Amino acid sequence: MVRDQICTDGAADCSQEIVKWGVDSEYGVLKDVLLCSPEHYGWVPINSVVKEKMTETIPNVLAAEEQHEEIVAAFKENGVDVHFLQPKPHLIFQSDTRDSSQMTPWGAAILQLRHIERRGEYAPVIEFYHSRGIPISLMSSIGTIEGGDISITKPGLVIVGYSGERTTREGAEEFTALFKEEGWRVHLQPFPEHFLHLDVIFSMAAENLALVCTDVVPDAFLDFLAQEKIRVIPVTYKEAMELGCNVVSLGDDRVMTSKHNRSVIEKLRAEGLKVVDPYFPEFAKGGSGIHCLTMPLRRETVAA
Repeated sequence: MVRDQICTDGAADCSQEIVKWGVDSEYGVLKDVLLCSPEHYGWVPINSVVKEKMTETIPNVLAAEEQHEEIVAAFKENGVDVHFLQPKPHLIFQSDTRDSSQMTPWGAAILQLRHIERRGEYAPVIEFYHSRGIPISLMSSIGTIEGGDISITKPGLVIVGYSGERTTREGAEEFTALFKEEGWRVHLQPFPEHFLHLDVIFSMAAENLALVCTDVVPDAFLDFLAQEKIRVIPVTYKEAMELGCNVVSLGDDRVMTSKHNRSVIEKLRAEGLKVVDPYFPEFAKGGSGIHCLTMPLRRETVAA
């Protein structure tokens, strides 16, 4: 594999670390995940959910911390090693570890966040990867791109959504160039900015099985998924706005979501999946689901 790489441990050859760290799908058995304590959790009006909630209530940091501990326990009970970013007092959205970086099969990509309130999140993320000797395969510098819009769908296929609100087409193209160089297929999917991130309306629940807000996505996207032999569990607009699509596969037909997503949980179980369902309503109030709160660092490879 020929590519200019930034090796955070200073080594010229990062290949041994790449073997340990990386993901080539959204459903390989999850071994390591990156989280961040919400001890400085707060809201500023940078999305429609928060704007509405700020007129009704304020975030409860103690409740968020307790609910985050339940998420941590759920991962550990399912054999996942949990790693943590160093929380910073001024980075109140830092617990949404999904957006600031993206693990790839070749190391971590450092992403370009849209809002100035979140730009500083790149620093503790780079510090973390440096401390673990994890190579950085890309530092985004064109447009903006956030991890909630990225799906490492399956070996050989990456899907990136863009609305212009968080991820721009230019940012998506820079990120996916990394995959094209390695022979992966790339699908760029536009969607309305109302939904903030792609993971509000689409995510992989298991191998060749996706949760999709069929009320919203265009028929062409459904046709594309069918061509890729990805079956669809339909999710309604109401379920999607309650973060019903926002799940994380643990691999081996296990999937994590929030306990409040009862109707979606029934659909997942009907597919034979084991559902792990911690309860974290304090994050849901601010528009964050389990996919938002996690960055998979290592999955068992499922590449042919």
